[in-house]
Amino acid sequence: MAPFPLFEALTVGANPLRSASVQGFHRSFANMNARLAKFGIGQVVRHRVFPFRGVIFDVDPVFANTEEYWMQIPEEVRPPKDQPYYHLLAENDQSGYVAYVSEQNLLADDTGQPVAHPHTSLIFDKFNAGQYHLRPRITH
Repeated sequence: MAPFPLFEALTVGANPLRSASVQGFHRSFANMNARLAKFGIGQVVRHRVFPFRGVIFDVDPVFANTEEYWMQIPEEVRPPKDQPYYHLLAENDQSGYVAYVSEQNLLADDTGQPVAHPHTSLIFDKFNAGQYHLRPRITH
């Protein structure tokens, strides 16, 4: 998948697990140097170091989690905050969970296999050729 502007990554659609990061998108985007997101919503990725993979359901243009979360990452492996961070429906050999991962620690997953996370069907309606498709937006 070719890189695309981060704005497009955040406006492709909506999902029920959308984080508060979108609310601060314009503020964060204005502070960036037109950074491009390498991965897109619905793309299956794997961690560069740890044995897990997942599907992206949200993108933050820069680190947007708590300082407490940041400090829990060992300093010697703590990635810079000024890069895109991805929210994943992740899986490993034991379970499914939500992960928050810096761009530098992700690689495209080339298995072509879907992610076996129990919440994928809440956000996505199709899986085709290694890519998930967002469900249509539901509003009232």
